[in-house]
Amino acid sequence: MVKEKRFTKMNIQKIKTLGELKASGYQPKSIKEEIRQNLIERLKNNDPTFSGIVGYEDTVIPDVERALLSKHNILFLGLRGQAKTTMARQMTQLLDEYIPVVRGSEINDDPLEPTSRYAQEEIATHGDETPIHWVHRSERYGEKLATPDVSVADLIGDIDPIKAANLKLSFADDRVIHYGIIPRSNRGIFVINELPDLQARIQVALFNILEEGDVQIRGFKLRLPLDILFVFTANPEDYTNRGSIVTPLKDRIESQILTHYPKSLENALEITEQEAEISDEQKAKVEVSDLVKRLIEQVAFEARESELVDKKSGVSARLTISALENAISSAERRAIINKEKKTQVWISDLAGIIPSITGKVELVYEGEQEGPFQVAMNLVDKAIRTQFIQYFPNPDSLKKRRNTGKPSMEEKKDDNPYRSITGWFDKGNQLNLSFNTSDKEKMMLLYNVDGLHALVKKFFKGANEEQAALLMEFVLHGLASYSLISKKMLESKVEFKDLVGSMMNFDTGDFEEEFDEEA
Repeated sequence: MVKEKRFTKMNIQKIKTLGELKASGYQPKSIKEEIRQNLIERLKNNDPTFSGIVGYEDTVIPDVERALLSKHNILFLGLRGQAKTTMARQMTQLLDEYIPVVRGSEINDDPLEPTSRYAQEEIATHGDETPIHWVHRSERYGEKLATPDVSVADLIGDIDPIKAANLKLSFADDRVIHYGIIPRSNRGIFVINELPDLQARIQVALFNILEEGDVQIRGFKLRLPLDILFVFTANPEDYTNRGSIVTPLKDRIESQILTHYPKSLENALEITEQEAEISDEQKAKVEVSDLVKRLIEQVAFEARESELVDKKSGVSARLTISALENAISSAERRAIINKEKKTQVWISDLAGIIPSITGKVELVYEGEQEGPFQVAMNLVDKAIRTQFIQYFPNPDSLKKRRNTGKPSMEEKKDDNPYRSITGWFDKGNQLNLSFNTSDKEKMMLLYNVDGLHALVKKFFKGANEEQAALLMEFVLHGLASYSLISKKMLESKVEFKDLVGSMMNFDTGDFEEEFDEEA
């Protein structure tokens, strides 16, 4: 078997004409064969097919590899923020680095297998002296967002009266055709995002391209066999509600691949860490603990399970990316105000991620009644509640044990670790933590709560002063989420009190807000 010659930037500089290309040993091949061969080589060498795509290693990526090996066009079906377009764009890395085209061709004609009339006439006129142009794989990608105003002319082409006038040709001459974005993506990858939003009559225009590989423009007897890998994306919400993919078109898309959100918190953490844009200045100034990162990721998991959030719309991974950026910026802003050189993201800084949540979740009717802000706050509280028992004993199990009657000897030994803390609040004490409080002042306030530091040191002996203080604040938010103490979020601070006292001393409006927080 003859080893295929690779055309790189080094060896294409000498090939400038059709004759030189023939002498080089170049052999034409379709784009799907090109991708197939390069994919096989990657698989043999155990090289990754897609980089930076986390959580798809055993699900989506193998499906895509099988589709590409089968030379299939692909439909990615999944909710927003599931890396559908990202994967399509990365497919260009499976293309050859450079391919030759007839210089001046609008549709990337292969010099040895010319398609357009222009390329055929150029070769007939100049023969082996026909000039050759080399196209890099990064230029062999086309993308179009499907919107209701997209026309057949945009995608496929139309008669150009200005070209007809300039060339002094009649409209019956095929040289007056202006090619759309699909023919111009010949010998490349073309992506249509949100396919169901494309009008049905426009989808019908794609039939011939997918099945026979040719186009029809304004009744011209024009056979233009195109060589394109098509990738479509669709959101199930669009697919069922706003629009649909016409059945014959769906039948012509050989592989439909289902995408999904991260299935584990670890995968979600890796994605957010990879995608969040944090400046070097912020990294030097603001410390972000693993606890805070997990709380932010848990918010997205809680949103995807919430009855107040529309599951058909989904909760994009962009929520946690924006939330992490906002949390760091909240801490940075506070440090600037207090003239601190370094700080950390506190639990109270999570109030700053609310705008990242409200703009990225679609609410059902009940959620709209509750209000976007309150839903977002509830999601943060649920995330704190879920993560709390990963670090400290479950308060619910202590409540159940207390309600069973007389405790056993073993239960007496393993007493309620939160008793000192709740007892401090039961005495009428309260703690107000301003969102703009300096780190030093916040630590002093936290140390005032009886038993709080002792509890943290009991379960996290190796924690330094800053880590211990963060965990102390986390305990207060956690106990509030389990209704052992009261928490009230105000505009500029968070207020912790005993649960009974806060319910007995209230204004009508305050009661509703506190009740919602504890629920």
